[in-house]
Amino acid sequence: MSFVVDGDVGSFNVMTKDESEQALIMCLEKELSYVPKPQYVEYLHSNGLVLARFGAVVWLIKSRARLNLSVATVFSAVNYLDRFMSMSHCRSWKCWMIELLPVACLSIASKFNETSTPPFHEIQMEGLEHSFRSSTIQWMELALMNALQWRLNCTTAYSYVELMISNISCNKSHKELTNQVTKTLLAALLDLKLLEYPPSVIAASAVHDVISSSCDVFHLCDISNLLNQHQKDGFAECHMIMQAWVADPFCSTLINSSDDDEYSCYCPSSPVTVLFKEPTNVNDCHVDLSLFKMSVGSDLSDLESNGKKRKREEEEEGEE
Repeated sequence: MSFVVDGDVGSFNVMTKDESEQALIMCLEKELSYVPKPQYVEYLHSNGLVLARFGAVVWLIKSRARLNLSVATVFSAVNYLDRFMSMSHCRSWKCWMIELLPVACLSIASKFNETSTPPFHEIQMEGLEHSFRSSTIQWMELALMNALQWRLNCTTAYSYVELMISNISCNKSHKELTNQVTKTLLAALLDLKLLEYPPSVIAASAVHDVISSSCDVFHLCDISNLLNQHQKDGFAECHMIMQAWVADPFCSTLINSSDDDEYSCYCPSSPVTVLFKEPTNVNDCHVDLSLFKMSVGSDLSDLESNGKKRKREEEEEGEE
């Protein structure tokens, strides 16, 4: 009998080994429907968005810790961010765009994963140079969900953690093992090279790295048997990327931090966070969602104009 965690460590649903394996197979079958578009990494490099994407992911991880959200929420939010950006044809991202998008991603992910969601003003309390009105964030949420075709129940690397380690014999406690794998996967969110690999391969590599020194080799083979040959090749490549983190002081600090840190140490404090810079208020009239230039879904400018029209009608009704 195995245990599968619903969300974060602490809420357990009992599953048999067969049920766990079936759930794993289902995740493998649908994971490619929730990955960024091809050439996404090339798009980030060619448009000077590598640091912008890194900063957005850093902000999402830090905000998850600050708002006490589940780990699943930040993985979903990063998934929405990458999928949306990979569909954009924009060649000149504004600063407000790279801040408004992760705010909307975190808001939607929290609504999907959490029992209670933080209000917009709390989400924006730290780490941003701009402050957005609730109506602006709502328009961005609608544009985001429309672009993603409302497919929000995404499969991420974190989706595999419990499914892969539930039947592993190890001299570490279940919670300790899960926490260490989760830390490795949070670090993986920041590594652009790993965007080229499917979530299952990243998760299997993280599990392998954590348990290889202390767990039964037989169980490690069980994980790789669920992967096809292409995934196994990627597994070896991911393993090499993660092994290189050992020589990187930044990544090494992230992975080897104590469990008491609650994953919040994954990101160095930015100057904005340290100095508590007063954010610039962004009015609705200064936000043009059509600048995102999405390749699928409804025209974002139409969504925005319809939203403004509804807002004017509500204001007129209130004056009567």
